[in-house]
Amino acid sequence: MMPLKLLITGASGFVGYHLVRTAKNAGFEVHAAIRKSSNVKDIEQFVDHFIFPDFTNVPALSAALQAESYDYIIHAAALTKAKRESDMIAVNVDYTLNLLSAAFSLETPPKHIHIVSSLAAVGPRAYDPSFYITEETPYQPVTVYGRSKMKMELLVKERFSDKPISIFRPTAVYGPREKDLFILFQTLNKGVDAYIGRGAQSLSFIYVKDLADLLVRSITMNTPNLETYNVTDGNVYNRYQMADIFKSVTQKRMFRMHVPFGIVKRVAEWSEWLYRSSKKTPVIYPERLHELTAGNWACDISKIKHNLEFTPQHDLEAGLTETLAWYKEHRWL
Repeated sequence: MMPLKLLITGASGFVGYHLVRTAKNAGFEVHAAIRKSSNVKDIEQFVDHFIFPDFTNVPALSAALQAESYDYIIHAAALTKAKRESDMIAVNVDYTLNLLSAAFSLETPPKHIHIVSSLAAVGPRAYDPSFYITEETPYQPVTVYGRSKMKMELLVKERFSDKPISIFRPTAVYGPREKDLFILFQTLNKGVDAYIGRGAQSLSFIYVKDLADLLVRSITMNTPNLETYNVTDGNVYNRYQMADIFKSVTQKRMFRMHVPFGIVKRVAEWSEWLYRSSKKTPVIYPERLHELTAGNWACDISKIKHNLEFTPQHDLEAGLTETLAWYKEHRWL
């Protein structure tokens, strides 16, 4: 029996690495859609074939998909940072719509397509220990990235609601090879445990291996119409728990401090101004500040538990312990 053929876009990224590895171990024939400039050293052992699709050209994209006759697609490619909102929209919205248009124009389309969105599309809420974000919570994104994911979701619902598509909204994803939260770990490793203001927060996380296992395992659950799922590990954490776990695992002595919001806001504004002519974005900028200080990212994941039998295997302590061991082994910390 021939293995099922799975195309994974964004395969050279952080989540993409774990997806191709998980899919290969699950017995799929793994094809990876990447840019020609992508570094494939870490993923080539898990990939049976690389393709370099032009996501701006629907006819060419259709031809590429037709040539391979994919059983399934996991679309994880995305832009998380950009200097211009138009660039973010082009990649996160237009590329997704073009891929779906190409895939469902085929005589034999894929049996199912997973799209990796983000909880940023919905956005956070004010601190309220009794409130949980659900799949029905109205959109209220606070960043360009979140707005691009919101627009993508709305257009997919408008144009492809009758198609076998699942949209997944993971919360903050962490794990081996992750580079954004890693900046926090570097700071903690230096003994500095810093917070913006003193407001309470309800936070949620998902370990990358649990996310990858979910996406790969559920791709063959061929639901007939569009569904959307929030993805967390099912727990809610206060703003200090990640640092407390880091301290427990590493036995580091740390100094906890609270920096006034107004000071950090000025730094964020100054950083944005300094980077105005750079192709890079600063670590902290005004929009990012709103996301970092948001009161409530707590989620209800009862839908995904029921529909897709999702049972996260790692809470924050288990996932972070494994992650920190990886960082240490590979000399990131």
